[in-house]
Amino acid sequence: MPFAKPSNSIPESSGTRYPAPHDELVKRRAWRALGDAFGLTQFGINLVRLEPGVWSSQRHWHAKEDEFVYVLSGHPTLVTDAGEERLSPGDCAGFPAGVKDGHHLKNDSDEMAEFLVVGSRIAEDHGEYSDIDMVFLPGRAGYTTKDGKKL
Repeated sequence: MPFAKPSNSIPESSGTRYPAPHDELVKRRAWRALGDAFGLTQFGINLVRLEPGVWSSQRHWHAKEDEFVYVLSGHPTLVTDAGEERLSPGDCAGFPAGVKDGHHLKNDSDEMAEFLVVGSRIAEDHGEYSDIDMVFLPGRAGYTTKDGKKL
């Protein structure tokens, strides 16, 4: 396995596993799983691209995993409990595990936005979505409502 390669040689994926209607603003996001391309198992690195009008995810928090974002291009908007903040290339943000302050990036500009997302890979991780009635289950086992009904 090579130790270096151009990021554009790594296949791009798009979409979401979210059930409808929670998928609508996220399904056009695109990413390259950079960490997977090198067999990394302790943390993930994704190069995410958002067209105008697209969100990175629903606003969420992780119980067990830390998450870090670094903006490469464009001006995505970070949304947290504190409100909205327009980011610029070179800006970064971090989200410690267990902090119940949901976050996501949305591209409400008229230009493409691209950023790196780095996060832990902990099978027992789970969390909630702040603005919708949905939780994600450990081991990527799917989604339920906050009272436990399968979605």
